[in-house]
Amino acid sequence: MSTDPFKNLDPAQTVKVLPRHLAGPGPISPSTVWPFLLDKDWSLHQPEEGTAFATSPCLRLWTSFEPKPEEPRKGTWTIAANRVPFGPTAWRITLDASTPVELLHDLHTELLDLYLEDRHSDRDWLYEDATAPHAAYAPLFARGWSHQVKTDGTQTFLAPDGLGGVRHRYATTGSDSPTWRAWGGYPSEPHWQARFSFGTPTTLVAAFTASLISTEPVHRTAQDVPFHTRRHLYVAAAVPAKQMSGSLPVAPSPKGVGPGRSL
Repeated sequence: MSTDPFKNLDPAQTVKVLPRHLAGPGPISPSTVWPFLLDKDWSLHQPEEGTAFATSPCLRLWTSFEPKPEEPRKGTWTIAANRVPFGPTAWRITLDASTPVELLHDLHTELLDLYLEDRHSDRDWLYEDATAPHAAYAPLFARGWSHQVKTDGTQTFLAPDGLGGVRHRYATTGSDSPTWRAWGGYPSEPHWQARFSFGTPTTLVAAFTASLISTEPVHRTAQDVPFHTRRHLYVAAAVPAKQMSGSLPVAPSPKGVGPGRSL
């Protein structure tokens, strides 16, 4: 059997693939990432070209997409929070636009949920999240990710294929180094990266890692799957192009199926 499961597929053929961290970015646009586009209270700025912004009604939370289609990572998504409107940034998340769109969507969905919980509570959930770090990395063990710990407390979790990872370090206030970092590809040359600064609610990191290791396949056309990751992907199924829109159907976990093979 060929090590390239896409070799005999039409470039426009839609497929469902896993793992997510190697599937490629998918459709890059705010409409596929931001769940609050239908929330009339959020301020939205979506020009035909240039940076798109979304700002919460309290003006303390914002997210943006700066497209750079001419660059390998296609641009940057940024999420940031201020304790007071237009004040100093309390925490920030930056993600390459080459990050799989499903991870971006799930992260923003959790962001909206956390914002609404914060808005209707007497607690500052956006700044005083009590979620423990293990909530973000413990599920990785269940998916067979390896674990390394350095003497400085830095923990690194690597995907079974070695082509994805999550790193956690205990940072201090004002540190330029991210408390959390995730990537797809080799650590030295990742295809995409996500960085979570000190103070970022662990709840958001946990939502991101949960999406990262999800066994729900993602939709891609054969031509959109990166050539350098194809032999490491599981092709769950080929589906009609019309199923690209809407929710993704759940397929069985590819447990026991080798890389590059079809179910």
